[in-house]
Amino acid sequence: MKKIVIALDGHSSCGKSTTAKQVAAELGYAYIDTGAMYRAVTLYFLDHHVSLTNPKEVSDALKNIDITFHYNPKTGRNETYLNGLNVEDEIRKMYISNQVSEVSVVAEVRRAMVAQQQKMGKRRGVVMDGRDIGTAVFPDAEVKIFMTADVDTRAKRRQQELLVKNQLVNLTEIKANLEKRDLIDSTRAESPLRRAEDADLLDTSHMTIDEQVEFVMNKVASKLLEQKYSVEQD
Repeated sequence: MKKIVIALDGHSSCGKSTTAKQVAAELGYAYIDTGAMYRAVTLYFLDHHVSLTNPKEVSDALKNIDITFHYNPKTGRNETYLNGLNVEDEIRKMYISNQVSEVSVVAEVRRAMVAQQQKMGKRRGVVMDGRDIGTAVFPDAEVKIFMTADVDTRAKRRQQELLVKNQLVNLTEIKANLEKRDLIDSTRAESPLRRAEDADLLDTSHMTIDEQVEFVMNKVASKLLEQKYSVEQD
């Protein structure tokens, strides 16, 4: 059966990545965490003191950035590598969260990452989560889901994620960070965060991860059946 692209877009900490990983595992598809790519760029820019207002510095820096994902059998995770170094834990820290939206809003950064993401998903059979997958990266994705949740719920989830990694961050700080990122992401000029016209809305405020995965898998099953029926009719 022909493989498809599944695009999960939406706000931070509404369950996109966890849901996407499980859906990919169930289907035997590749999982691509596009948010991790922007976080890796942010880490590189901070480490190399790249000025976001200097187009030449940004352009030169992007030429030196190579982002790959490698499966770690010990953790069961797809981990992010920046120029050959595992940066998975570093890019999840709050200082990266506080800067990633400012980096992501730079048009040249977005164009470079979108090009990489399109290349990664060219053969289909991928689950991508991010902010603009269904609108800019793969507007022809067969399944599009726009995920959201109320900001208080998202802040609590984010705090729990950080606690697991031994990072204690005040809930008020996390909520402020999420609201700031929402504003920047939804108002940027280059491929802003928005729900694609043909995307199904999934509010995860009161849903478990299993329920979220089930919702997406039902949409995938419907699409695959639709494709099978279309082929049979031909």
